[in-house]
Amino acid sequence: MSAGATSGYPVTFEFDPPEKIARWRPLVHWLLVIPHLIVGYVLTFVAEILAFVGWILGIATGKIPEGIQTLIALSIRYNARAMTYALFMREEYPPFSFDTTFDDPGDDPRVRVSFVPEIEGRNRLTIFFRLLLVIPHFIVLMLVFIVFYFVVIIAWFAVIITGNWPAGLRNFAVGLMRWNNRLNGYMFLLTDKYPPFGFQ
Repeated sequence: MSAGATSGYPVTFEFDPPEKIARWRPLVHWLLVIPHLIVGYVLTFVAEILAFVGWILGIATGKIPEGIQTLIALSIRYNARAMTYALFMREEYPPFSFDTTFDDPGDDPRVRVSFVPEIEGRNRLTIFFRLLLVIPHFIVLMLVFIVFYFVVIIAWFAVIITGNWPAGLRNFAVGLMRWNNRLNGYMFLLTDKYPPFGFQ
């Protein structure tokens, strides 16, 4: 059963959960994911620099170059894939994939993250105030992440005992990742469409 993404928003996230997960996975995934977390950290740092360059260009020209946006899309997709593995939601190791495309390349059997970016005709005013505009999301997500912390702890024990993420907890986690990806797409200037508050 696919945990699909919201239709209509320019950043989509889909996750196909496995039927079962080996019960030892929560014990070691935190260690196995370290190479991906290192790469993801570097990609996020590069994306932040590119977003700043794009911010200046967007204000000055009303356009953000496609090359900047594809690298930001790569960073968001890479981190989303790594997170599903870090949270022991899957067994397949995420690929070290660096495709700079907006459409998901389809090389991950569980996660698909796609983008419909805006290149030209950008709203310079919302670009200028972008960091202020995302503050309401940050406030709400700080509270939601407190709940998420407890969800992961409960799921850790559930997977060790049953070999499954409980469906409700998994849907909460996937929804939060979807929300976070939409927010990142907006914050890193892939779109001017304000992201919805919510998990769908």
